[in-house]
Amino acid sequence: MKNKTVYFCAGWFTDKQNQAYQQAMQAIKDNPTIDVENSYIPLQHQYKGLRVDEHPELLEDREWATATYNGDRVGVATSDMLLAVYIPEEEDVGMGVELGMARALGKYITVVIPDEDFGKPINLMSWGIADNFIKLSELATHDFNKPSFNFYDGSVY
Repeated sequence: MKNKTVYFCAGWFTDKQNQAYQQAMQAIKDNPTIDVENSYIPLQHQYKGLRVDEHPELLEDREWATATYNGDRVGVATSDMLLAVYIPEEEDVGMGVELGMARALGKYITVVIPDEDFGKPINLMSWGIADNFIKLSELATHDFNKPSFNFYDGSVY
């Protein structure tokens, strides 16, 4: 069975984002169609191994910011697909940029939404850019070797 590499696009800035991040990470580790070892997890690829959540002063460091951004850009370009963990009421501008990069490069995009938020209104641009929407509870068993298109069950704003 061929496994897909993913660019794991997920916020970790709030408690809700961090909880969804952790659940999604476990799910992709459990999913036999995702090659987690060779996937790109941005939080694990920050410049010089320095995580901004542990070193907030890096937000003012141009070298760190430029190198981290460029690493993520390369991660989007070299992954088979982009997987975005999306919280409807917590729009993430960085995620929007990553989604746009992936679309421009012709990458397959799956948006994962926590079950309790699935169906809530989402941003029109995020709705339109995705190829597929699934619930977080489906992530561990979803077959990424069989890409498909589906509409999101909620409205847009």
